[in-house]
Amino acid sequence: MAKKQTAGRDHLGTLAPKFAELNDDVLFGEVWSREQQLSARDRSMITIAALFSAGLYPQLKSHLALGKEHGVTKEEAVEIVTQLAFYCGWPKAWSTFPLIQEIYRDEEVVGLPNGVPSNLSCFPVGEPNTAFAQYFVGRSFLAPLTMEQIPTFNVTFEPGCRNNWHIHHADKGGGQLLICVSGRGWYQEWGKEPRELHPGDIVNIPANVKHWHGAGADSWFQHIAQEIPGENTKTEWCEAVGDEQYGKLHETIIS
Repeated sequence: MAKKQTAGRDHLGTLAPKFAELNDDVLFGEVWSREQQLSARDRSMITIAALFSAGLYPQLKSHLALGKEHGVTKEEAVEIVTQLAFYCGWPKAWSTFPLIQEIYRDEEVVGLPNGVPSNLSCFPVGEPNTAFAQYFVGRSFLAPLTMEQIPTFNVTFEPGCRNNWHIHHADKGGGQLLICVSGRGWYQEWGKEPRELHPGDIVNIPANVKHWHGAGADSWFQHIAQEIPGENTKTEWCEAVGDEQYGKLHETIIS
């Protein structure tokens, strides 16, 4: 039995009471409740496909959440989008995968504690990066590999996670070196196009250059980070990479 909906009255009951009534009592109260014809799960899948094809992402996000309540699994949602990408547009798929990731974020991935997959790479995942969590969107994990000669860390990003724009300041020397070891990620310098990252890629980040890096929307990502020694080094953290900017990043690369 479909759950009784009150969204129309909750959001539009004062502004458009008749529309709210039709939304709650007819669309959801009568059409969605006709489970002898189509189950609520089937109706969710159909509606997800229709909203995806139209590019109506706020409504799509709501119906992905409703579909989850009706038994649509994350794997099925991903497969729906993968199928429709060939018929309705590849950029729409890039815009939808982050929505799926957000809706199903609370589902634990089989693997290490904290839901981290156990087969990312030979390097340890480490502990949740709580000390720098305020400078990240999403969860990241930090594993110190060595503190001798050049401090070296393995950084793990969950899908969709990225750090804020930041700058590694130095009067001389300094900067950062990234060695990508697992998954797919992104790197971008201020005023330049983003760069897609894959295992084996190297990123040389000069001192005093504003930049950010993180995971792809649908992939875990790991890189080794080395802080290059220099004089008067410090890190300045700046604004976050917002959801809209991050979502459009994939469309920009494809087109």
